[in-house]
Amino acid sequence: MVPNLRRLAVLVDPINVAVTQSTLKDVEQAARTIGVQWKAVNASTSREIDAVFASFELERPDALMVAGSPFLNARRLQLAIAAARHRIPSMYVGRQYAEAGGLMSYGANIADAYRQLGGYAGRILKGAKPSDLPIVLSSKFELVINNQTARTLGLAIPQSLLVAADEMIE
Repeated sequence: MVPNLRRLAVLVDPINVAVTQSTLKDVEQAARTIGVQWKAVNASTSREIDAVFASFELERPDALMVAGSPFLNARRLQLAIAAARHRIPSMYVGRQYAEAGGLMSYGANIADAYRQLGGYAGRILKGAKPSDLPIVLSSKFELVINNQTARTLGLAIPQSLLVAADEMIE
């Protein structure tokens, strides 16, 4: 989506240690593979989110990736508005960000995750011990693109993403 991507900022919630470490490890590998410089930026309060975007005035990234976190999810509207105001293309981990005005998201399908959760709950209610149940990873992921945000940012959505998208928000 972002031609000439050279610098990527990755917003993480430092309180969410396990997810932050996993995300940064994955980003480091991917960035090295495609030759992109990246920088982690931390925010665990609304003021810190504002400070992160203010810092982009001095050291502007070409794009922003927002890691998964309950706190960042709760601040999705603030993040989408700030990204739009600063004209920074942003990618998120869940469709709710794209629905709030973020550019695009790629992540687990929440409805599918709840369906799996229901199956687990049923097995536990029938007497299964939770420790005996297998760990199940999400198997259904979705790509959601906010076309209105792409137009606002002056970005053309490549045909490959148009075809791959599970949903286009107008």
